[in-house]
Amino acid sequence: MFGSLGDIFRLPDLKRRIFFTIAILFIFRLGAYIPTPGIDRAALAGIFKETNGVLDFLNVFSGGALSRLGIFSLGVAPYINSSIVMQLLVVIFPFLEKMQKDSTDGQKKIVQWTRYGAVIFALVQSIGMTAWLGSNGIMLGGFLNWLLVVITLVAGSMAVMWLGEELTDHGIGNGISLLIFAGIVARIPEAIIQTISMVSIGQLNFIALLIGLVLMVVVVAGCIMLQEGQRRLPVQYAKRVVGNKVYGGQSTFIPLKVNQSGVIPIIFASSLLIFPYTIANYFVDNAFARVVRDIFAPNSFFYLICYVALIIFFSYFYTAVVFNPTDIANNMKKYGGFILGIRPGQPTSDYITRVMERITLAGGVFLAIVALIPNVMSSVLGVNSFYFGGTAVLIVVGVAMDTVQQVEAQLLMRNYDGILKKSGHSRGLLRG
Repeated sequence: MFGSLGDIFRLPDLKRRIFFTIAILFIFRLGAYIPTPGIDRAALAGIFKETNGVLDFLNVFSGGALSRLGIFSLGVAPYINSSIVMQLLVVIFPFLEKMQKDSTDGQKKIVQWTRYGAVIFALVQSIGMTAWLGSNGIMLGGFLNWLLVVITLVAGSMAVMWLGEELTDHGIGNGISLLIFAGIVARIPEAIIQTISMVSIGQLNFIALLIGLVLMVVVVAGCIMLQEGQRRLPVQYAKRVVGNKVYGGQSTFIPLKVNQSGVIPIIFASSLLIFPYTIANYFVDNAFARVVRDIFAPNSFFYLICYVALIIFFSYFYTAVVFNPTDIANNMKKYGGFILGIRPGQPTSDYITRVMERITLAGGVFLAIVALIPNVMSSVLGVNSFYFGGTAVLIVVGVAMDTVQQVEAQLLMRNYDGILKKSGHSRGLLRG
């Protein structure tokens, strides 16, 4: 392990990417503490105390910026919502799917439209948030101050989107996922302090705390098993004679991941369910808004049912977007590969699709169970806020493992480059 850490800082390009990642995460966390102008901080703190931790659930994706109403309060939520809508549109409209697959320019256009959609979502959410702040007496000043708050929140959301894209291009890992990861991890010390405080005042007994810690370990272990689990389909390649050489004849396998979509279903499902609850909070005195708040409140029965259904749906949806059995079957047929007992071509594609559907269902259900364990235990233990929620743990573990794998891939690639350079240098010396 220490040798690998040493290799990281001996490779200039990898070291630059890691320091760039740290710098972007620092800027993101700094933005969470820069206050939005024209807000009554004391009144805002009182609102969060009165809600008994309900708004604290919405606070996860902004990394605590919502409770302070920092300039990054909207976080990555508008960009995620826009990405969900755009991916659904790509599936619905064939010309968008063709544009995404066939050309680099088409992919750039879709990315640009996703950004425009993020601006629209940010504008709608910032206007709604400003109205909610005004209805609760948190806003200071008149219309110009309201306009200033809206502009600040939209600009902050676009800055977060830009930071995420820069992090993806020049750092390590997926930028948006890393920003969510940073926001969750940054709140862990606060969660530990609050948990100790709950134990000290008797709100949480020691036995319940031990059960909670054991559950957290189980959730982490389950998430790791889910991320690493795969179904291996055996593939046999027929022997081919080309000239005087014989190719093929070896056996290999196709690794089908149980959780092909990673933490994306959790992020998408949470973002969609947070949206109606957030909008309903902006209309305090409206009867319909109160009904929506009760239905979509975190830990409500309807919320949990929708949460499970959306996790499974997005598991299938994202797998269908990133995994193409037809391409795999065609490539196998092209190079003389086949699955034992299955004819090459379309039958192979159908077989891979059936297997993928089954393991995706198992992966989606297991993902939902792991996500719901802390919510269920929170109700059983009678604790109002279970700070180490399943969603947060899944995102943290999933993003951490993905980032570590990318670092390992960078190290492996650099090591291969070094071997090739040394081999070339040795051949040059021999020729000399």
